[in-house]
Amino acid sequence: MKQFVKRLTAALLLASLCAALLSGCAQDGDGMALNVCVGGAPESLDPIYAEDIPGQTVLAHLYENLMRVTADSAGKTSVIPGMAKSVDLEEEARDGGITVTYTFRLRSARWSDGQSVTAGDFVYAWQRLADPARGSRYADLLSVVSGYQEARATGDMSLLQVTARNDSTLVVVLDGHYDWFLKEVCTSPATMPLREDVVRRLKAASGSQSWWKGDPTQLVTNGPYTLAALEEGRLFRLERNDRYYGSLPGPQSVDFHFAGSAEESWSLYESKTVDSAWPLPDQRLEELAQDPEWTPLPELSTYAVLFNCASDLLSDPALREALSLAIDRPALAQAAGTAALPAEGLVPPGVPENDEGDFRALNAALLDNSPESYEARCTQARALLEEAGYNSGADLGELEFLYLKNDVNDAVAQVLCQQWQEVLSVQAVPKGLPERELMSALRAGEYALAGLSLTASANDAECFLMSWTSGNRENLACYESTAYDTLMKIIASAADGTARMGCLHDAEALLLMDFACAPLYTRGTAWEQRETLAGAFRDPRGWFSFANVVNRTT
Repeated sequence: MKQFVKRLTAALLLASLCAALLSGCAQDGDGMALNVCVGGAPESLDPIYAEDIPGQTVLAHLYENLMRVTADSAGKTSVIPGMAKSVDLEEEARDGGITVTYTFRLRSARWSDGQSVTAGDFVYAWQRLADPARGSRYADLLSVVSGYQEARATGDMSLLQVTARNDSTLVVVLDGHYDWFLKEVCTSPATMPLREDVVRRLKAASGSQSWWKGDPTQLVTNGPYTLAALEEGRLFRLERNDRYYGSLPGPQSVDFHFAGSAEESWSLYESKTVDSAWPLPDQRLEELAQDPEWTPLPELSTYAVLFNCASDLLSDPALREALSLAIDRPALAQAAGTAALPAEGLVPPGVPENDEGDFRALNAALLDNSPESYEARCTQARALLEEAGYNSGADLGELEFLYLKNDVNDAVAQVLCQQWQEVLSVQAVPKGLPERELMSALRAGEYALAGLSLTASANDAECFLMSWTSGNRENLACYESTAYDTLMKIIASAADGTARMGCLHDAEALLLMDFACAPLYTRGTAWEQRETLAGAFRDPRGWFSFANVVNRTT
């Protein structure tokens, strides 16, 4: 069955037109020199390794993906065609499931050095991302692409079903529907196109695997800006790319100022050195929280306790349930800071379900955070511990609770371990580790209890749930459930959006009923911008866009 997405393309083009019309309500940004702060200096400008907000934000201005996210003057975002001027899809039944083939036809566009942007540039970039030898944490974005597992198992990236039919036609085959592919994978900084010859040349010039470090101003880009200048430790200056195919109403240049702390970021804003600032210090967040109508922007993560389901001790679901019931989430959220909220499920707020609202808000909470019922939950927890064969939690011996060491996690770990001690007499000892040591212990299964921020590479509920399938490398809890695996297969092949969402809710509920993890809290964030400016936005995945910033009309 062949199905062309003419309606999708038409809707995207309409969104683009509406954004352009709405931007007409503000003055053009031509000639504007915008100054912003989005944290410290970027740790990497390699798309597959940029994990921090500053790096991803800079990349979102330097490169353009197949699709791009834009916002109108009111800040409402939409996904419109980027390097792809059109996209068609074709479905085919295969081996009890379906494959979906996306055919992208690229627009006539050029890199900043004048060479044409080709489908081969995307093939190179996506194969590089998927290659396990590269070790990118964003590789799982491509796990929905046919041949991904085979390519990673063999190291033969030609098995990844991402191919160039010719210079202007890119073909991608998926192992299911994956509604979020266009909106999330095809807009991510990690999947931006790269020129292989440029990477090789800059790597040779710098003498380093970090090919972009030698002289970042030599980067060849296809987005609305190029990196024109840098002052080490102080700022990056981006200027409009004269070879960019489109016209933008936004600033002529964007200076990214670096701040080593939230306090320094806010100081830059208050001194009017910058016109947009993130992150904000706790004091400012507390001031904002005084307004009853203010709500923080949700971050795409949930901090949770991982239970090692493969360990001799915690293979018993009754023990995992007891530890979960003893948790007082409101107290933990308070310890985590002003913008933290008790978790109501694994999927955090802000993840969309449909046009009516998000996945979390449209459905009942899966976790009981009511103070009135906490004592009853504690009583149930003690009864479960006894049923599991322990007269007291002390019978379990001393347990280590591993977590990534920082001030917030230190505070949360102390409160959590104290709760387990007071409710169940479990002797849990908090142990903060550097990230590399923590992840090494988790991947080796050398832990019983661990705290981890559970994130997703894409803003869809499926992306929070797909890594929990049996045998998945990212399934750090070693959770196994045939019923769960079956649900996730059904979700991957679901053509009906409503049915898919229903199955996603069922999968999340099953995961939490089996107590593979215990979600603790979610966090929010906030940023400031001068009231005279419009058109900037923060992507739910974390990075910012200033390409369409204009002065408001008076």
